[in-house]
Amino acid sequence: MICGATPTYGFHYNETRDGLLIHEPEMLVVEKIFHLVADGVAVRAVQARLYTEGIPAPKGGSLWDDRVLRRLITNDVYRPHSFEEIAGLVTPEVAARLDPGRQYGIQWFNRKKASVHTITEPDGNGGRRYRKRSYVKLRPREEWIAVPVPAHLPRELVDRAKSALENSRGYERKGLTRGWELRGILCCPCGSGMGTQTSRSKAGSSYHYYTCVRRRKLGKICTCTQKSLGAIEVESTVWDFISNLLQDPKKISAGMETLIEQERATDPQDATIDAKVWKQKIVEYARKRSAYQDQQAAGLMTLEELGSKLQELDDARRLAEAELEALMRRQEHIENLEKDREALLKSMAEIVPDALKALTPQERNKIYRMLRLEVAPIEEGYEVCGAFCSSGLTSL
Repeated sequence: MICGATPTYGFHYNETRDGLLIHEPEMLVVEKIFHLVADGVAVRAVQARLYTEGIPAPKGGSLWDDRVLRRLITNDVYRPHSFEEIAGLVTPEVAARLDPGRQYGIQWFNRKKASVHTITEPDGNGGRRYRKRSYVKLRPREEWIAVPVPAHLPRELVDRAKSALENSRGYERKGLTRGWELRGILCCPCGSGMGTQTSRSKAGSSYHYYTCVRRRKLGKICTCTQKSLGAIEVESTVWDFISNLLQDPKKISAGMETLIEQERATDPQDATIDAKVWKQKIVEYARKRSAYQDQQAAGLMTLEELGSKLQELDDARRLAEAELEALMRRQEHIENLEKDREALLKSMAEIVPDALKALTPQERNKIYRMLRLEVAPIEEGYEVCGAFCSSGLTSL
């Protein structure tokens, strides 16, 4: 059994922490959620029901995240599988320990591969600050590891709930076929991003909106008051403004050049030399680490002294690696800006003004990203910033 920091909701570890057991109080909540969804109750309504009844979320908060509820419904750990199904997913040794007459859920391990990179950004005071950014990638299915766990819910209930969830998301999936021009571009005044939403009337008409992600997640308890924006209206307004700008390549070129110069101004005068210095320091720290270990082995220092020295070296090495990675990423960011500038100017030189109208939503979105466009609704309309704004902000 592969144990994580905390067991899956509805289970707890046995005394030796090498297996999962049903945790009745939580599993009753799980069963309640499956029944509600299977009976056609929307995930948002389930979220509100749990909040009203004071049922805490798995990590202790008062509000269940709707994504947690969706993942719970689709998690194979709650879906009973026959012995034959399980035997085809585990090793013969594991299958030999199972009861052929029982059903089991599946807890999947080794599904994702995570990596961490250090990024740098302006600190607002003329300097730079560093932070870690995690990237997660799904591994190929054949690398997943299946671990059998006790089954509790009826398979018919689980399948019914999963089917109801899929049906309720049908409109959203259809909405994804629509080109959302401002996806990743619109920001809510509350600081949250604005996601996409599609609803459909009983008559079959579709309506598309950009909505505050935070407000949509928290519902009525959210303090954000920003209303949803009709997609067609806001997209048309922004495109009218940007398409006029695109007919003045000099202004776009000047704006992109300003962005590039601003980024270069935050770089050291000779980043190549600095990178070489940090690389040399990393090599030197590795040499010193080996030397200290040799001294300890020869009895020239105690284990406590060695531990202290190695800790100092590790701290210095991590700082050097962070500085080196930040330098490389800043250079990469500037190179990307330069590539976007050239690609944008080249494409604009090849397109006649009338052809701008024929650009697809995906092509418009690509242009917005090249321009580093950001749009936020305000009381008077919209506030935009990007490579074309010499003053930083422009109102529509």
